[in-house]
Amino acid sequence: MSASLGRRALAEAVGSAALVAVVVGSGIQATELSRDVGVQLLANSLATVFGLGVLIVLLGPVSGAHFNPVVTLAAWFTGRRAGDGFTTGDLAAYVPAQIVGAIAGAVLADAMFGKPLVRWSTHDRSAGHLLLGEIVATAGLILLIFGLARVSRAHFAPVAVASYIGAAYWFTSSTSFANPAVTIGRAFTDTFAGIAPGSVAPFIAAQAVGAVLGLALVAVLFGRPAPAQADTSPVHSEPDLAAPILP
Repeated sequence: MSASLGRRALAEAVGSAALVAVVVGSGIQATELSRDVGVQLLANSLATVFGLGVLIVLLGPVSGAHFNPVVTLAAWFTGRRAGDGFTTGDLAAYVPAQIVGAIAGAVLADAMFGKPLVRWSTHDRSAGHLLLGEIVATAGLILLIFGLARVSRAHFAPVAVASYIGAAYWFTSSTSFANPAVTIGRAFTDTFAGIAPGSVAPFIAAQAVGAVLGLALVAVLFGRPAPAQADTSPVHSEPDLAAPILP
């Protein structure tokens, strides 16, 4: 990518903050407008789909629009194996930026709705079936992102990733966090989208397992990527949009 590492890390922080603000803010709005949990989840999921799609389109050309430590870790791992792509320095800058941004986004959403800026969530999500849902959600997300890149369809990521997350809200028991940074951020708000601090570590562990399974599925379904070769094409001003994108 042509943007400096500092600019890319800032884009990841801003994108993560905006994503969590959308998730938390729409959850607060939904509970204030309706007492029907199904309607609340529908409003929350629709806002997330639209918000995520917009953020990927806007910030993808700057940072790849990961907004998600498991995506960043997977990009680093696959880049090392292929001999190109994400570096350890990129990894070290992206992940903290994503986490700080996610926390800031939760605080911002609470502030916009007049809630306490930081109140630990009391929403327990420690049940085993919820962790299974997180494994499935994260595995599917990684399979989608890296599968699209493997078949040169990464330009469909804004629509495909947002659509997948919207669907996973409904077909997974956990409502598809699928993102350690978002999980941490949502612990800071005791609202509809929150998660109790005691549930955060198991959720992140489940997401890590899902990421490994997702990469394994990519390897099985699409084969290993070809080793990097010297690039003799003209230099372009735009970043490489074939990089994995997203939550």
